[in-house]
Amino acid sequence: MIPCGMRSDDIPSPAAARADAREGVRAGFLAAGVVVLCWSGFNIVSRLGGRSPLTPYDLAALRFAVSAVLLSPLFLASLRGPPVPWARRMTLALFGGLGYALLAYTGFSLAPAAHAGVLVNGGIPLATTLIGWQVFAQRPTPRAWLALAIAALGMILIGRHGFQGGDAHRTLSGDACYLAAAACWGMYGQLVRRWQIAPLTAAASIAVCSALVFLPVYLLMLPKGYALATRAQVLLQAGYQGVVAGVIAAVCYTFATLRIGPTRASLMLALVPPISAVAAVPLLGEALTVEIGLGAALVTAGALLGASGGSGVRR
Repeated sequence: MIPCGMRSDDIPSPAAARADAREGVRAGFLAAGVVVLCWSGFNIVSRLGGRSPLTPYDLAALRFAVSAVLLSPLFLASLRGPPVPWARRMTLALFGGLGYALLAYTGFSLAPAAHAGVLVNGGIPLATTLIGWQVFAQRPTPRAWLALAIAALGMILIGRHGFQGGDAHRTLSGDACYLAAAACWGMYGQLVRRWQIAPLTAAASIAVCSALVFLPVYLLMLPKGYALATRAQVLLQAGYQGVVAGVIAAVCYTFATLRIGPTRASLMLALVPPISAVAAVPLLGEALTVEIGLGAALVTAGALLGASGGSGVRR
């Protein structure tokens, strides 16, 4: 039966609907590819920030302040659109903003960028799948489990590398922060998909709500390193953390999650480790050991296997 007020030629044909669905999937993977590029650079730039006089709190403040200024018009517009409860906005900010950023930046001050590439971007698919399974009753497919097992083996190799050297305790503390950051982002991906929040609304909520909560505490109580940092260091971090990571990557990841699902979107991020590990050699002077290289390769293989196998979830 044709709904009242709708003509028969207004109803898309099955072939047109399938074509639209394929186009949506392609757009989702394209958005995920943009995130891969943004987050590969994020690992390098954040590690530079961790080596500079800037504190992790400085990096978080730059991220939230710049992105909040840029996205505040969209945030105000979203308040007049379809209602999104403040509790949901703050929850997204807690996991996708405050929790993820503060844990990741603390990790960058303690552990190499190559570890972040594997443990954060490789840990997000594992966290996303486990959270979906245990919290939202989304049963992973056998293919998804196999992909996660391969990626987990790569992360174990990276973790083993952290035990080596005289700074093992510091490195392992950073690795723990990386894994906790991955868990926060995995929860964000599941929530934004479950609540079906528009990408721009989600990114604006993360930026503005995180800034409202964090910046007063930062200004009044937390240590700062601006006095010892150069202008170039501050501008680099403000531009990349606030614009590229806080706006572009956040919007694209949310869009990809809505189009191809949180499992496949998160598995695409495992393409970041080899890019970060290789780029860290000339840009940061960090060694690319056999263990790190093999770990990055395994995580990437797991990502490709999982991302190419449907949604990864049995309904």
